[in-house]
Amino acid sequence: MLRVLLISLAAALVLLPIGPAAASDPEVIRVGYFQSPNGELLAKGQGALQKRFPNTKIEYIKFDVGRDVNAAFAGGSLDIGTIGTPPGTGGLINNLPYKIYYLHDIIAESEALVVKIDSNITDIKSLKGHTIATAFGSTSHFSLLAALKQNGVNPSDLTILDITGQDIHAAWVRGDIEGAYIWQPAQAKLLADGGRIVITSREVAEKGGITGEFGIVSDQFYQKHPEVVKAYIEILDQATKQYREASSQTLEILAKELGLKVDETKEVITQVVVLDASDQKDPRYLGTSAKPGALVGLLKETADFLLAEKAVKTSPELSFFSDKVLTQLYD
Repeated sequence: MLRVLLISLAAALVLLPIGPAAASDPEVIRVGYFQSPNGELLAKGQGALQKRFPNTKIEYIKFDVGRDVNAAFAGGSLDIGTIGTPPGTGGLINNLPYKIYYLHDIIAESEALVVKIDSNITDIKSLKGHTIATAFGSTSHFSLLAALKQNGVNPSDLTILDITGQDIHAAWVRGDIEGAYIWQPAQAKLLADGGRIVITSREVAEKGGITGEFGIVSDQFYQKHPEVVKAYIEILDQATKQYREASSQTLEILAKELGLKVDETKEVITQVVVLDASDQKDPRYLGTSAKPGALVGLLKETADFLLAEKAVKTSPELSFFSDKVLTQLYD
């Protein structure tokens, strides 16, 4: 009897998975991403997440605007995603089931107001009477409205069309618009097709209209797989450092992901301030549990702006946003 028991026990041990992570690896990880120049896009191009979890199915879903990311999380079809500060703030206010785990970048020249060279638009004040496109609810939309406010221009003095990044160039070619506040790589296409920059998001940010892109994770996924989120942060950290080094191999991967030439990509990747894992602890960004960073304040300021624009119905207190940031990941 003892011999039979030992044989049965040995057989059972052979069938057990080896290593503590094997039993907890998810069957699938659904990642929503933007075609934005940052460390996450490089990690995608490298297949880094698939290499880290070889037995997991990795599904990347491309999004053009944050409102669609919010809809996906509301419908439970994403585990991890990226979203801009305005739509992300709106999602938090509306209690969508996600929290912030990473700040990918601060937007600078990668978003800008581009107008046709042959237009008579020379500055923000001269936008009056013209037709400008942007994606409503996006970081670009936020920056456009902030730029108008900073320069004393009423949005009703011009025509603002809701057009997503992937459709803006076509509207430009048709002559439907005279300019667009838009991100990369669409911005580069407009500049190559007779466009010039009037103002960038770096200039808008210097006057208080700061925008960026942060990583969000569904509450359910984080509760079930916190180790995956921590591993993904390590992946983003490595990719961001490689992004900053901008080797020829990195540029080639990013050029393919962005749909741009390598020389165009070399310029584009300098137009955002990318952040690695150590930067997250910085008091200017996420901070830690003991010392929350400035991101919470930025969320509140963004909420106040959205409320003034009647894009949301309320602007919660700072404590509300503090609870939405996973600072404990950086303790």
